[in-house]
Amino acid sequence: MEEALIHYTNVDIHQQDLCVLNEVNLKLHKGEFVYLIGKVGTGKTSLLKTIYGELDIKSGEAQVLGHSMAKIKRKHIPQLRRKLGIVFQDFQLLTDRTVYDNLEFVLRATGWKSKQQIKNRIEEVLLQVGMENKGYKMPNELSGGEQQRIVIARAILNSPEIILADEPTGNLDVETGRAIVELLHSICRSGSAIIMTTHNIRFLEEFPGIVYRCDGHQITDVTREFVEK
Repeated sequence: MEEALIHYTNVDIHQQDLCVLNEVNLKLHKGEFVYLIGKVGTGKTSLLKTIYGELDIKSGEAQVLGHSMAKIKRKHIPQLRRKLGIVFQDFQLLTDRTVYDNLEFVLRATGWKSKQQIKNRIEEVLLQVGMENKGYKMPNELSGGEQQRIVIARAILNSPEIILADEPTGNLDVETGRAIVELLHSICRSGSAIIMTTHNIRFLEEFPGIVYRCDGHQITDVTREFVEK
């Protein structure tokens, strides 16, 4: 078995002084699609934040892409984040520039120099998310579903090994949300492992994956509850 991209062993996760999750044991391998489910406040987002270094880990062993998250130095976090794609519920696009310029900004910030390579990569990701004709638009000219597709395009610019999607369908109607989950699954098939938090159980039945439930400060693998009965 190849080495896990994420490997948490007995990790306690704290939000301020409150322990939100106890003894988290979690593995993520290449090509896996993992759902995190559970009520609001059960630690799903906090868990994602520990993966990209937004929340510190106080105890336990947490490896993310070869970095020990308990020991990682602040200066190494940007380097780790370049290998992660992050999709938020609330888009966080730069509203004062076009879709193309939003994507170019990320590539330049992560060290891309060649104008032609930047242009080629932006065209590739826009095509991959079905938005190839929208590069010239401003974010406010797009629907919610279209904005989320651009956010996903932004997340995959640097071909990340892992994509973290925090309630990516939370602000979308069911049909649009379904199309976003379908898109994420297609990206997963092309090589990125994905962890997605969601409230919508219907997606788990239609687009199967590994399912962890956060509840009562614990995280449990409940995949079997959602496998074809």
